[in-house]
Amino acid sequence: MIKPSDKALVPFVSVDNMMALVNHIGLEKILIDLASEIECDFKRWPLFDKSPRVASHSNVGVIELMPTSDGELYGFKYVNGHPKNTKKGLQTVTAFGLLADVNTGYPKLLSEMTLLTALRTAATSALVAKYLAPRNSKVMAMIGNGAQSEFQCIAFKAICGIEKVCLFDTDSNATQKAFLNLANYGLKVVKCKSSQEAILNADIITTCTADKQLATILTDNMVGAGVHINAIGGDCPGKTELHKDILLRSKIFVEYPAQTRIEGEIQQLNEDHPITEIWEVITGKSEGRTRDSQITLFDSVGFAIEDFSALKFLLTKIQDTNFFEKLDMLADPDDPRDLFGMLNRANTQ
Repeated sequence: MIKPSDKALVPFVSVDNMMALVNHIGLEKILIDLASEIECDFKRWPLFDKSPRVASHSNVGVIELMPTSDGELYGFKYVNGHPKNTKKGLQTVTAFGLLADVNTGYPKLLSEMTLLTALRTAATSALVAKYLAPRNSKVMAMIGNGAQSEFQCIAFKAICGIEKVCLFDTDSNATQKAFLNLANYGLKVVKCKSSQEAILNADIITTCTADKQLATILTDNMVGAGVHINAIGGDCPGKTELHKDILLRSKIFVEYPAQTRIEGEIQQLNEDHPITEIWEVITGKSEGRTRDSQITLFDSVGFAIEDFSALKFLLTKIQDTNFFEKLDMLADPDDPRDLFGMLNRANTQ
C-alpha cells in the first residue's frame, strides 16, 4: 500500500470533533472569539471576492454554494435549507465547507458546517447588534425556537449583555426544547404564548422561522419605536418574516445587497430603497443607529465572508489538538506529471 505524504493529507473536522472542540474551549468563548474574527474580516470587506451565492431552488427547499476569497485563502460552503425535513426527523439545514490555499489550490481544511454555521450566524447577529441595538439592551424576544435559537440567545448574552429572553414558536414543543436547553446559561428564560407577548418590552427582536413562504411573523402594529430587529429567517426568494410596513419605518442594514435583494426581507422593497451595508458601520464609513427612537433592522441572509471567517477561525483552533482527522484527498505521485504511473504502481503493491 502506497502511503500518502503529510502534505497530501487534509485536516477534517467531523461533527464529533466540532462538538468536542466547542465543549473544550467553551461555547460562550467560542462565540465571542468567532465574532471578533468576523469583525476583523468585515473591516477588510473590500479585499474579498463577492458574489451572490449559487442557488438551486426547488419547491421543497434550496441547495447553495457560497464562495469567496481574500486573495490568499479561498473558501466555500455547501448548504441546504429544507423546512419540511423536520417532519422526517432530518435537519432543516446541513452544511460542509472547505478552505484552500490560493497559491497552490491545495485544500487546507475540510469541515462539517452544520454546527459551525449555527455558531457563525449567532456570532454575526450579536456582533451586528453590538453596533445597532439600543444601549444597555437587556431583553430579547426569540421568535422561532428551532435549531438556531439557543445559539442566538447565548451569543446575545455573551456579546451584548442580554439577561432575559422571551421565547415563542407556533410549535410549543420547540419552545419547551429551547427553554430546557437554556436552563444553565445564566439567562432568565420565559415561555410565551404568542409573538405579541414575547416582544412586549423587548429591546431586541430576533426572528428565525423556517417556513418557505411570504410570512408576517411581525406585523407593523406590533413593533414599537427604538427596537433592534435581527431578522435571520430569510434565505430564499419568496420567503419573508416581516410586514413590508415595518421595513418602511426602519433603518435597514444588510451584508451584501446583491444577495439580500434576492433572499432577504428587502425583496419586498423597490431597489432604490435606502439600505446600509453593515461593514460600512463596522469600519466607521457609515452611521448605525442615529437616535434612540429609531428602529434598526439587520436583514441577514448569511454571506460567504462569514463562513470564510469561521473556517479560518477553526483552522487556527485545531492546531496542536486532536480535534481533527487527516484525510487522504489529494493525489501525491513522486513525479507530479506521472499520475498514471502512481496508479499502476498501486496495482502491484
